[in-house]
Amino acid sequence: MGRWGGPSSVLACLLLLRPLPSPACPAACRCSSGEVDCSEHALRKVPQSLSTNTSALWLGYNFITVLGPRSFPPLPGLLLLSLPHNRLELIHSQALVGLGALQELDLSNNYLTVLNPETFLPLTSLATLNLGSNRLRELDPGVLHALPQLQALLLQDNPWVCSCGILPLWRWLSHNREKVREKSLLLCRVPEQLNKYPIMAFENESFRQCQETSLSARHYIAFLIIGPFSFMASIFFCTCMGSVIVVYHNLCKEPHFWRRP
Repeated sequence: MGRWGGPSSVLACLLLLRPLPSPACPAACRCSSGEVDCSEHALRKVPQSLSTNTSALWLGYNFITVLGPRSFPPLPGLLLLSLPHNRLELIHSQALVGLGALQELDLSNNYLTVLNPETFLPLTSLATLNLGSNRLRELDPGVLHALPQLQALLLQDNPWVCSCGILPLWRWLSHNREKVREKSLLLCRVPEQLNKYPIMAFENESFRQCQETSLSARHYIAFLIIGPFSFMASIFFCTCMGSVIVVYHNLCKEPHFWRRP
């Protein structure tokens, strides 16, 4: 046996000294130091072969239309997710599960019309959210309440409908002015007389015609059902009461009838 314990010992030392294999990089992406760039590759869905140590993921300028349930593999270290200039129309309520460390999310220049507050609940660390240049006509403030660490919000270049429906969002914006970026570009699109009017320029007096307890479509349907039913019930009740009164008066007159000679 040689000084180093033979060829097997030398081989074992070489294996120990060999660097660990790098995590696989998706075929359509470029990877470097935890950053994965998959931009401009005509992707229609999020690559799944992503390393768990990914810290930044760039997916801009692709053809992604939907983020379904658990669209992303577990990425506990992901800090930045960029999805601008896709064709994104829908984000499932479970699409962002597993991205709890995310700090910056760019969804600008897409086709989003509605956002579900439940979608953003996993993003407890999110500080920057870009929703600019979408097709949002209004935004449920629950989306923003679900983001306790939010520091920067971009909502410019959306077709905002400045009616009573935008009142809850206006209240949130008014109480969080320091978090809103590009305020001057947050403009009304509808109604026509308010086109290009800055939403942040509204005051409480602007919404005086809006009732605090606005009614939903279900309330109106309930009224349509209850109204006729109540009307018929009242007629039936009045008829019954009238009949009872007539019978009562007739019964009161009968003894006098029998006492007649």
